[in-house]
Amino acid sequence: MLASITEGAFVENLKLRFSKNKIYTYIGEVVISVNPYCDMGLYTDAILREHVGKALYQREPHIYALAEAAYTTMRRTEADCCVMISGESGAGKTEASKHVMRYVAAVSTAKQKGEIEHIKNMLLASNPVLEAFGNAKTNRNDNSSRFGKYMEINFDFKFEPAGGNIHNYLLEKARVVKQQAGERNFHIFYQLLAGASDQLLDKLKLTRDPRAFTYLSQGGDAVVPGMNDKANFAEVQKAAHELGLDNGLMDTLYTIVAAVIHIGQVKFA
Repeated sequence: MLASITEGAFVENLKLRFSKNKIYTYIGEVVISVNPYCDMGLYTDAILREHVGKALYQREPHIYALAEAAYTTMRRTEADCCVMISGESGAGKTEASKHVMRYVAAVSTAKQKGEIEHIKNMLLASNPVLEAFGNAKTNRNDNSSRFGKYMEINFDFKFEPAGGNIHNYLLEKARVVKQQAGERNFHIFYQLLAGASDQLLDKLKLTRDPRAFTYLSQGGDAVVPGMNDKANFAEVQKAAHELGLDNGLMDTLYTIVAAVIHIGQVKFA
């Protein structure tokens, strides 16, 4: 327990726990996490099983404990439950959502597991596509989400998973036409130039050099150290296939992306 309830005391407590490799901390029923940017072995099957059937405060603070509380409450009250994940760019929001879904998949009954695993895989397969069209390099994070995302798992009256949805909102549309120094446009523009075949680029009347296009060069150097736009474009294509998006639809999307790039080349006297 903290001797004083102040922001400074909270931060000092987070720092103390982090120094002991404890990245999760409770403040009431809120789970605060500090991203360690490395695998600390906190998500093994054994640790997951330790949280099954346990109340929130029976174990050390953990994202699995929060997932257990939400899942159990939904079954007990027969009402919708929501886990809100928020934080700064790079805080680990996407990873947290993956662990929540993994937990729900693990604690489902044998009949449920196949469906929840399928739903989870579909939701996670959407990440490369969503990140390509909604993430960008900023001065604080090389892979910053520039939109909000609401992921939903639907259950039937037997609490068996019946489907899932992803709702996106608040996309930073202004980034398409203007970027600050040191930042980039959305990833998909650079991925298309780096990863598309020569035939597709010829068809779209594009070249591989982002510096040739106004909308892709305002922030300066388009190359991000440690980021492989060509490989990420291949990942987008693979994810699109897993989601059931056919080649015709993807070609249409790439045509729209190319049209946006060309609009940036229009000059007004």
